[in-house]
Amino acid sequence: MSHTEPPPHSHAFRTTPLVPFSATPTTPHILNNLSTHNASNVHQHASTSSNPSSNPNPLPTDVSAAMSQEDDDYDYESLGSKASALQNATAGALAGIAEHTVMYPVDSIKTRMQVLNPTPQAVYNGVLNAFSRITVNEGARTLWRGINSVMLGAGPAHALYFAIYEQMKDLFVGGGSGTRQLLGSACAGAFATIAHDGLMNPFDVVKQRMQIHGSTYRSVFECARQVYTREGLRAFYISYPTTLTMNIPFQSIQFASYEYLRKWINPRGGYDPLTHVLAGGGAGALAAAVTTPLDVVKTLLQTRGTSTDLQIRNCSGLKEAFGIIWERHGLKGLYRGMKPRVLSHMPSTAISWSVYEYFKWVLIGED
Repeated sequence: MSHTEPPPHSHAFRTTPLVPFSATPTTPHILNNLSTHNASNVHQHASTSSNPSSNPNPLPTDVSAAMSQEDDDYDYESLGSKASALQNATAGALAGIAEHTVMYPVDSIKTRMQVLNPTPQAVYNGVLNAFSRITVNEGARTLWRGINSVMLGAGPAHALYFAIYEQMKDLFVGGGSGTRQLLGSACAGAFATIAHDGLMNPFDVVKQRMQIHGSTYRSVFECARQVYTREGLRAFYISYPTTLTMNIPFQSIQFASYEYLRKWINPRGGYDPLTHVLAGGGAGALAAAVTTPLDVVKTLLQTRGTSTDLQIRNCSGLKEAFGIIWERHGLKGLYRGMKPRVLSHMPSTAISWSVYEYFKWVLIGED
């Protein structure tokens, strides 16, 4: 693995060049012995030092281990700045696909529970009730309807997302910590979200059209074609302002929380899968809960074309959708589907960060 020049505060052992044994500054005890031995003994000591396995005075095991650990920590912490855009994009694409596919059935339940005027067969008392009724009445495969749309969009969208995030984080955070780290990570997440959602929004519209009860679309392409034919290109982006309004705070909270929790759980900063799971899960749960009202508004806008309610069907934007929900269901309506939203985002975000950090580590480790 290639190394960049370590920063000025790095330990001396990282920059100390290899020199002949007699000039090595870390072996004064052998230099003392040299003053009382003959030339042949000097030659013997020099040859011994060139072979670490036969060195009679090696560094203590605990010191060597600590030095090795510090090297590993430094290498991992510098991955963001050492990684190329392609490496960040590749790791991000793999993370995005893993995130969206593993928890997809829970996301399907969330979508159905957020619909304001569901059919009588799609009124559920909770996540478990929804899971049971959908599985029994419609088949388990129903919970996976629309997943192909997510897989088509998640790879490139998340590749763009993480590539931009790493570049922006280097720009805004640099080597800073504390408030600068939190604000810088939040700003980087916001920039990454604008690009990600612009690419992902049409795929998300198709996904939700296929998730709702009574959907008759046989494929992602059929759904996309019919939506475009009946409602035009605008249908794919009518929720984009709402999506940004939701996802910019969501991702800002998630990134800032993740970086904070990662540093708190693992102050040394070395690669640790458990740290990424815990920090990612906690950050995802917090961000999902806070932004649930905007997610309910987004679902109304993205599924309005299938509604038989004229007010919902003709809804034109965030403000009007918010007003409809508030008028009919009050504050409780804005938190419809919060439990499945948190349940889906907590593990999916943990998976996303774990997969991303792992592949970033692997890809850069192979250089």
